[in-house]
Amino acid sequence: MEFKDYYEILGVERGATDDDIRRAYRKLARKYHPDVSKEADAEQRMRDVNEAYQVLRDPEKRAAYDNLAAGVSAGGGFQPPPGWDHGFEFRSTGGGVDDEAFSEFFSSLFGGGRGRRGGASAQFRARGEDTHAIIDIDLEDALHGATREITLRGMSADARGRPQLQERTLSVSIPAGVAEGQQIRLAGQGSPGFGGGPNGDLYLEVRFKPHPLYRVDGRDLALTLPVAPWEAALGATVRVPTPQGPVDLDVPANSQTGRKLRLRGRGIPGKAPGNLYVELQVVLPPANTDKARQAYKKMAQELAFDPRRSLGV
Repeated sequence: MEFKDYYEILGVERGATDDDIRRAYRKLARKYHPDVSKEADAEQRMRDVNEAYQVLRDPEKRAAYDNLAAGVSAGGGFQPPPGWDHGFEFRSTGGGVDDEAFSEFFSSLFGGGRGRRGGASAQFRARGEDTHAIIDIDLEDALHGATREITLRGMSADARGRPQLQERTLSVSIPAGVAEGQQIRLAGQGSPGFGGGPNGDLYLEVRFKPHPLYRVDGRDLALTLPVAPWEAALGATVRVPTPQGPVDLDVPANSQTGRKLRLRGRGIPGKAPGNLYVELQVVLPPANTDKARQAYKKMAQELAFDPRRSLGV
């Protein structure tokens, strides 16, 4: 039986980080996927790459392999020494690893190629990796809470170890008060476990879709409120939409465009709820009638107003 150097197969150093291993696997998976690769040995290379990744991505499997591989060179005859796997978790099963998906070397270490514990075959047992995805939700879902169905796409391995694109639909409970960038954990929805081990978890990072009224800043919200010139100049009480329903807002006299008024606690809910900041925007009536034009001419004549006085011109 030939010894396989999984580090060499992935093209990484023995001290490679998890991110290094993941990047190397993705690069090689794109290169040797039988559906896209033109190389004659693409299918076998993809099986080797997938096998190496199965071992090196898992901390316990990797530690067991490193312990075994110390001082062993790739190629040539090889048999794992007795007791090489002591201290690592295995379980008894009635079956083994699919020989078509993995090599004899892999099966002899982690699959059904070695009988033990009363003749039952043993298989390496490990928890699946945690996975991550980004989901876009409506702001209203964060304000009030909701249950939504989402569809995710990801890579999985088929029966022969080849990567394939797979879609799945999940029901997600969105808690009221979730903030942008916060993660929702779905237990057991990550990568499948190995050898009957538990699945990993799926973490969904929340992003907000653009809203027609509100802009989001942490737990605070911002709203642009159009006001008439006389409301800004003389002061007024106007109706303002908020996520909790419309309220009356006092606009101070002599307000200008860009002035911000705060409605405390009217943002995204939480232990410390956010605020709603109302930014005033003075909107001029159009001068599209004789009456309107006369009104503007009268203002120009009667008001001593120079908007450019501060420029010194």
